[in-house]
Amino acid sequence: MKTLLNLDNWNRKEHFLFFKQMQEPFFGVSINIDCTKAYAVSKALDTSFFIYYLHKTLSAVNTFESFRYRIDNTHIYIHDRIDASATIGRTDGTFGFSLIEFHPDYAIFEKNAMAEIERIQNTAGLLTRDFKEDNLIHFSSIPWLNFTSLSHARNMTIPDSCPKISFGKMTLSKKGKRKMPMSIHVHHGLMDALHVGQMADYFQEIMNQETA
Repeated sequence: MKTLLNLDNWNRKEHFLFFKQMQEPFFGVSINIDCTKAYAVSKALDTSFFIYYLHKTLSAVNTFESFRYRIDNTHIYIHDRIDASATIGRTDGTFGFSLIEFHPDYAIFEKNAMAEIERIQNTAGLLTRDFKEDNLIHFSSIPWLNFTSLSHARNMTIPDSCPKISFGKMTLSKKGKRKMPMSIHVHHGLMDALHVGQMADYFQEIMNQETA
């Protein structure tokens, strides 16, 4: 479900109209996430760390309204739920785009994610399904690189307002701290650095939780 945002009553209407006209309206940041606690919890649960932090990412994204905005021509819609289109790797070195629906219950989310990952890994090609709605984040894991910045391939002629969130290589310090880089790219017409910062702070907070 989605509802129409009333632009005339929105305090960012001028910002939206300003950034919407730009050829590249996205901006991005890269930050370091402490994943010491989250990794330990995922191991205690005997669950995939990738699925675990994907769930935490979607939990944070769905908490903040600005991350649920999507542009449709001159309108902005607010989605009730945001899912993930994550890149899923295969043994032959290729990957496919998945559709993993968010559910607040981790056990349900894990079951659905594992089924979709298995489906992708047993099919060929990049686009193995239709994406009829844009209530998505574009999600990727790059476990080979401890990056400090990241850019994305984009076709500027195709309308796109979905946030793009990527994670890099997890590193372990001598003091036992685990960290990994997180890249967040968003449409500037829909939000500012303030909103990205609020989401990132909340994401770190729930990554520090004792349970899923």
